[in-house]
Amino acid sequence: FIELLWVTGQSLDIPPQNCKRIVVLGAPRVGKTSILRRYLRDGFVEDYSPTSEDFLRKLFRIRGETYQIDILDASRERDFPAKRRLSILTGDIFLLVFSLDDRSSFEEVCALRTEILAAKSKLTKSSVPEQCAQLQVPLLVCANKVDLLESEREISKAEVLQALGDDCAYFETSAKDSTNLEKVFETLAKRGGLPTETGPSQHRKVSLRSYQAIRTGRVAGRGSQTPGREDPCGALYPLARRPSFSTDLRKVIGPNTGRKPGKAREKCQIQ
Repeated sequence: FIELLWVTGQSLDIPPQNCKRIVVLGAPRVGKTSILRRYLRDGFVEDYSPTSEDFLRKLFRIRGETYQIDILDASRERDFPAKRRLSILTGDIFLLVFSLDDRSSFEEVCALRTEILAAKSKLTKSSVPEQCAQLQVPLLVCANKVDLLESEREISKAEVLQALGDDCAYFETSAKDSTNLEKVFETLAKRGGLPTETGPSQHRKVSLRSYQAIRTGRVAGRGSQTPGREDPCGALYPLARRPSFSTDLRKVIGPNTGRKPGKAREKCQIQ
């Protein structure tokens, strides 16, 4: 009961700069959920189950500081452009996933990448051309299922690099056997301004109750030992829910939607 009160309360006191949202996009059946499962729980499930939308949160205690990573796996937003655009505008870090045995999924990632760079450039009113904006947007492209036979592969690495450019962070991975996933997680952290200890193999996984005890300096249970301040740890936040559409919209357009008399109404950025 005490733990639930702490979970549902707003007493985390996490600095805004330590709160990041990772948005994961890509076609169905490319392995997005499996990659996220590796990131959050370090496991793999063979059976495929379609994801409608999955919002997850993980809390970290690293070198005496707290961090919050929200992960939005928005698989079906491909059919709702306005909702997808809002997810893009409120995202801090982007992971785009396609499958090496599905050319159409690669084409979808190319289109998503263009949309993200254009939306972020417009949101910040940047004069930087879209082809250079990727240097300012933490974005990583992941070609999954590299464990497949060469004969099953439909896209070559040279073709991907030609389409995305040498400046784009690109990795060929396998969620099944964890090939290159550690590099993916490390690059996501670096590009997003997060500690590398947020990677799944770089911190101790604890329960939320243990995390609370570590954060407050209390021992979590009789006979247990609380790690020191330099011992990184992370815990899943079990009751996390995606912020409402209106909450995300206010994050984009600002809390004050009123305008002075005679001033023209500004166009909403998600249009």
